[in-house]
Amino acid sequence: VLSFRAVESQSEGQCVPVDSLWRRYSEFELLRNYLSITYPHIVVPPLPEKRADFVWHKLSADNMDPDFVERRRIGLENFLLRVASHPVLCQDKIFYSFLTQEGGWKEMVNETGFQLKADSRLKALNATFRVKNPDKRFTELKHYSDELQSVISHLLRVRARVADRLYGVYKVHGNYGRVFSEWSAIEKEMGDGLQSAGHHMDVYAASIDDILEEEEHYADQLKEYLFYAEALRAVCRKHELMQYDLEMAAQDLTSKKQQCEELATGTVRTFSLKGMTSKLFGQETPEQREAKIKVLEEQIQEGEEQLKSKNLEGRDFVKSAWADIERFKEQKNHDLKEALISYAVMQISMCKKGIQVWTNAKECFSKM
Repeated sequence: VLSFRAVESQSEGQCVPVDSLWRRYSEFELLRNYLSITYPHIVVPPLPEKRADFVWHKLSADNMDPDFVERRRIGLENFLLRVASHPVLCQDKIFYSFLTQEGGWKEMVNETGFQLKADSRLKALNATFRVKNPDKRFTELKHYSDELQSVISHLLRVRARVADRLYGVYKVHGNYGRVFSEWSAIEKEMGDGLQSAGHHMDVYAASIDDILEEEEHYADQLKEYLFYAEALRAVCRKHELMQYDLEMAAQDLTSKKQQCEELATGTVRTFSLKGMTSKLFGQETPEQREAKIKVLEEQIQEGEEQLKSKNLEGRDFVKSAWADIERFKEQKNHDLKEALISYAVMQISMCKKGIQVWTNAKECFSKM
């Protein structure tokens, strides 16, 4: 459960009735699902993981672990900040009600009927395999998102293995501390120096837990872009679906025009069971043919309007989607650069602390 303070509205006549709100993770999932379906051309920010993944073995993978719950809370807060800073999503009324209404916002979501806009998985699968003229830019973007997800997954696995080994190295320094302490008990002149050196080793060994917990926050920044890869693919899939609908509409229109021409001229260009039946059981009367032609002409006119509308919709989608993708790319480059620099600085700081521990130990040994 997440608690956050509602944002004060600057608009006249609008006030926030409560100081804070409680939201469950499932409510965040509902909000994001609504945004993804309502704004198909936008790379909607992802939610943090519900259960810990890519963790070093000593870290609890329990989703109720206090440290993990706190990191997830930070991730959910980051999700809200991402949406609030987006030029389009920030203006959504459902998002505003999520931030300001204690109750009733779920009903508002359901009243939008956004679930009806969701495309079926079968249709999405058909679009993937049957689109004849895919947009090269979206095809390349889909491949890029797959590769980005693969690279970051591998990076997180490597990082977890390094963390495991680092944990072992640090904890073994505790053995130095114990041995130096035991040794100091049997030495008179050297005793104080050995005991002091052992103390430095004990502090060093104990510091690894906090260090790796802090490191998890940098891992979470990488995980955000691991999940962003799926958000990119979602935009590509939506474009595939639109292209699929467009091509199916064009195919249906071509078929109807052919049927109309065949009825008007009395010639059949392609074999069909219907054509064979006409030959076996007699031709249609002129009146019947005229009636069918009239129906087809109406359907053709309607189909042409629909095709024109779908072409315009497709062009608008591509224009809006590509503008948002460019915005996302700029954000991604900035964020990942900052995260990797911060991670490197942390590693440098950690190594400096290790050098300092051994420098302190050296001084202890020198005084013996």
